This record gives sequence, C-alpha cells and structure tokens, in this order.
Amino acid sequence: MLLVYTHKITPRLRFTFKHLCTRILGIPVSFTTTIEEFIAHDSMKMSYTKQPLSSEIFIRNHELLFEQGLSDVEVNVQDWEGTKCFFTTGDKSALPYDIFAAAFYLLSRYEEYLPHVQDDYGRFTATESLAYKEGFLHQPVVDIWAYRLKTLLADKFEDFTFPERTYSVKPVIDVPVAYLIKHKGLMRVLGGTIKELSQLRLKRLSQRFLVLFGFKKDPYDTFKWIINKQKQYKFKFTVFFLIGDFSTFDKNISVNRRSFVSLIKSIADYCTVGLKVSYFALDDSSILKKEKKKMEAIINYELHSTRNSFSKINLPNSYRNLIELEIKEDFTMGYLNYMGFRAGTCTPFLFYDLDYEIQTPLLINSFHCIDHSLLRYQSQLDKTEALQRLIMEVKNVNGTFMPVFHNYAFGNEPQWKGFRKLFTQILDSSKGAQETNIG
Repeated sequence: MLLVYTHKITPRLRFTFKHLCTRILGIPVSFTTTIEEFIAHDSMKMSYTKQPLSSEIFIRNHELLFEQGLSDVEVNVQDWEGTKCFFTTGDKSALPYDIFAAAFYLLSRYEEYLPHVQDDYGRFTATESLAYKEGFLHQPVVDIWAYRLKTLLADKFEDFTFPERTYSVKPVIDVPVAYLIKHKGLMRVLGGTIKELSQLRLKRLSQRFLVLFGFKKDPYDTFKWIINKQKQYKFKFTVFFLIGDFSTFDKNISVNRRSFVSLIKSIADYCTVGLKVSYFALDDSSILKKEKKKMEAIINYELHSTRNSFSKINLPNSYRNLIELEIKEDFTMGYLNYMGFRAGTCTPFLFYDLDYEIQTPLLINSFHCIDHSLLRYQSQLDKTEALQRLIMEVKNVNGTFMPVFHNYAFGNEPQWKGFRKLFTQILDSSKGAQETNIG
C-alpha cells in the first residue's frame, strides 16, 4: 500500500490519487495528516505538501486539489521528455510537475465547466480543448504520468512488487438507425421516394425498391457480420440501440415493430446491449427513464450502459440524470472529428461532480476513436497508419483502447469502404498483447 502524507484530505485528492495509483498502477493508496503515522509506515510512502518532511519522496502540491468550485486556474503547458504537463513544482519536488493536479484538471473536465464556444448541437469540441491547443490530444497523458510515478516509486522501494496490467480492447457499436430503408412505415417510404425523385437520385431510388422487394440487402443491415465477428473474440462488444421516439434528431425505426425488438434480442444473445439515449432525453430525465424501462423490457436484464445521441454531454446534468437512474457506465466522452483522449486517459474513470465536490459511482468510458474521425484521412493506408499510431499510444501504457463504429460503417456504401478491415485491425491488436512498461 502507498501511504500519502498531506496537510488536508479532500474528495478531489482521494479521487485523483485513486485513479492514478489504483486504477492505472494497481496500487492501493491511503492518506494521513499525522506525521507520526507517516514515519511509522514501513512500506511505500510519499508526501504531497508544500515542503518535504525529510528525505521521503516529495511532490510539491498545486492548490487545485484543495480548492472548491471553479477558479481562474493558470495553465502553462510545457514539454516533458516526450510528452506534456503543467503545474510546475520546483527544485525540491521529485517530479517537475504536479501530475495529480494536472490529472484532476483533465479527468474532471474542468475546462468544460468554463466559458467556451459550442458547436451547433451545443457540444464541447476538440478544438476548444487544452489538449488540442497544446498538442497532446493524441497521448493518454494521465496514464503516462502515472507510469512516471511508478518509476519513481520503483527506484525508491525496490522490494515492492508492482502489479502489471495488460492492453485490452473495449469495442462499441452505435446503432442510431438500424435500417436505412426497411421497416420504416408507409409514410416514411413515400416521403423518401418523393425526395429521391425530386432530387433525381435515381440510383438511390432503384436501391430503395430493390431492398423493399427483397432483392437487395438493406445497406445498414450489417448485424449478421457483427455477430459473426463477435463470435471470434472472447471480449464482448457493447452495442447501443436508439429506441426513442422519432424526431428531427432521432430517426430510427419504431421500437413497437417486432422486427426491431427481435433484432435487439438477437444481438443481446451475443453482445452487451446498451441504450443510446435520444436527443430529447438528454435534458429530460422522465424521457430517459421511459427509454431505460423500454430497453430493460426488451433485453430482460438491468440496463448497465448508455451512450448519448450525437455524443453530446451537458456537464454535469447529463451524468447526474444517469446516476439518478442508477446507470453504471457511460460511453459518450470523446470527440467526433478528432481521434485522441478527451479526458487525457485510456483508463475508465469515475465521474467527479465539480459542483457537489463528490466522486460519483458512474464509470466514464472515454472513447478514443470514432469511425467519422477516420474519414478525415483520404486513403486506406493513411487511416490504417493513424489508427495504428493511436493503438500504440494505448499499448505503451497497457491501457484500454475504446473505438466507436456505427452499424452502417460496416456496409458497402463508398465512404465506408475498408472500415470492416479497420475494425478488425483494432480487434486483432488485442491478440498476444504483451505487458510493457514505459518507465
């Protein structure tokens, strides 16, 4: 166990140390404000204060973990041996930066509570983030910092055996629209037909009737391929279905259709099924509650996971609504147009509510790559290489790589050519994963 001496034990301090030390490094951590207890401890220990006590491992603290609420925090990002960090500490500190305060800033999404420019859907965008502006969005910096702490501890406490974790993959498949043409109802079929005629989209019109009369497969119907792919791997895919009411934003088929219910049940036989929260349920907990109950009635087990429509998060309300309904995990945190690490980590973490200053039980699974972000790259080779670079960043810290692909990305439409191979590349990256230590 690692014992940390500090002048004040706060919820922020507990949350941050437990993510870095326990979730990433696998080391139990405890805290004390009593010098005598700290001196008597005969295993790993470090002090996190303004001044060292004697010759122990000492990291000079920034004030962020001892404050409450939001303040005008000065963030000066600097280069640090192949990565970046901020909140400098001084000469006496064993590390040149307060990695705990910096990690809290990223994990709590502190910057998303501050004034910022939103996109048309009210989302916090990658280009507004500190990580994008300072050039470290592509790195899981929190995990890298944790491993540097591990090296520091290992050099000081040579007899301590550190647990090792292994690289893993946690695939997400998003189903906002199960079928492009099938099972839409007469009015939607007529509307689509008239629209395609008026725009002279004759190829799409031909495809529509071939699908409707059973001569061709619906372009979004890739579910047999998904199930067959799942059968090849031991780890489970998490598949999120949108079952909310039809609206301007959400256009899936009706959950009252037997074919749709049968589809969800068939996927649930092989994969973990979660709820894709509809756009209007994001801000209305009563709608969210109804959708949760509907999904549980279909899958016949307690709903465990959610993912928001349009990857939209309104902090902290979106997560508070999930906590109120006892949802255990969310998979919304990430960026649509850029690959990388929105919260600076490739390790799932608990949501910290900055308004209430508490660590909540909601586990945040931050995705690092979504299929739409790969469309930025022109060639298949460029996509493959970009993906491989990101995977290696996660492998270097034995983290969890989390991709999001939509069902339609596995279809045959031109813009999604090669995406089955990209998804398979991600899945195969877990085969024979070796434990590594970046030191």
